[in-house]
Amino acid sequence: MENTRAGRLAPTALMLGNIVTGCSVLAPAGMLPELATGLDVSIRAAGLLITFGAITLCIGSPLTAWLTSRIERRMLLTTTLAVLAIGNLASAFAPDYASLLVIRLVMLAVGALYTPQAAGTAALIVPAERRGSAIAYIFLGWSLAAAVGLPLITFMASRYGWRATYGGIGALGCVSLLLLLLRLPAGLKGTPVDLKTWREVGRSRTIVLLLAITMLQMSGQFVVFTFMGPLLSKLTGAGPDAIGLVFGIYGVCGFLGVAIATRIVDSWGPYRTSLLSTSLLLAGITGWALGAGTLALMAGAVAIWGLGFASTNSMQQVRLVAAAPPLAPATVALNTSVLYIGQAVGSAVGGLLFAREFLHTLGFVAVGFVVAALVLVVLTRPRRTAAGPA
Repeated sequence: MENTRAGRLAPTALMLGNIVTGCSVLAPAGMLPELATGLDVSIRAAGLLITFGAITLCIGSPLTAWLTSRIERRMLLTTTLAVLAIGNLASAFAPDYASLLVIRLVMLAVGALYTPQAAGTAALIVPAERRGSAIAYIFLGWSLAAAVGLPLITFMASRYGWRATYGGIGALGCVSLLLLLLRLPAGLKGTPVDLKTWREVGRSRTIVLLLAITMLQMSGQFVVFTFMGPLLSKLTGAGPDAIGLVFGIYGVCGFLGVAIATRIVDSWGPYRTSLLSTSLLLAGITGWALGAGTLALMAGAVAIWGLGFASTNSMQQVRLVAAAPPLAPATVALNTSVLYIGQAVGSAVGGLLFAREFLHTLGFVAVGFVVAALVLVVLTRPRRTAAGPA
């Protein structure tokens, strides 16, 4: 009876692990000014913590998926969370910028495992007809990381410093690790990923286009998102509390968006849900670009943007699993990898523009990326004669 109850709660335990992963990845975005001041570096240099971290994640995700595909899931996921917890605790004691960067890269090299493997594990513990909504639920953790985590990170960093903030994320990681140990069934193993799997993925036009959509969506968002706090400060004079409020709006709307997507995906289908999410993403980022300089307009745009930001990624995962179920371990890992490529590209482009004071230009560059993503979403519309949705 207890094992059955544990199994029923396993998706929630996996989702909580994604909250820790999301906070670990996004944390610098919520405290760039504090990191820059505390470490005596520029805002752009502090932003490189996100850029280099994303590069590490994009390389690590498919590589670790290949190297660890035969390892039992509970051992793999709990070990990954342990590394994230220890890495955040160690970050709290980093003596300088170089040390913090090294700790972050090592932590995220292992942390790259969690999100794709959690999604793959969800597919192993729920019936096939609930797979889409279960995967979307797992990614709710990223929405909560933005909805609750980022505002708390901004609040804590502005009042108690970035070291205490990293310590708090590390403590949260320890709690999540314990829950996963208690709730995730033992003995779960996915389909081994080998070189033949990667070749099959590369030959699928649909999968390649879906991966390109993920990269463009994330590139567009991270042009602005990486520097959202400093942009709000420079363009509107917003203080830490106002910036934290905007992060909160972004995250709460992201939570609502992915909750709605989870509800409608089984009836609407992944394609139509993805089209809606990407359209909301474009509308929000366009609103940010046009309203730059007015806090109320930018916050309203962030609300619309938020409705699409998490649900777009959830739908990408669902569409990839539906497009080729046997290849799911590889495609989910690759999708996470190109997601991080998008973060690296977007934050690097945003950093160049921010350093040159092209503050209004950032929004319009972001719009260009998302327009390209929407075009590809339309191009991947499934044929009516297909056996299932793409």
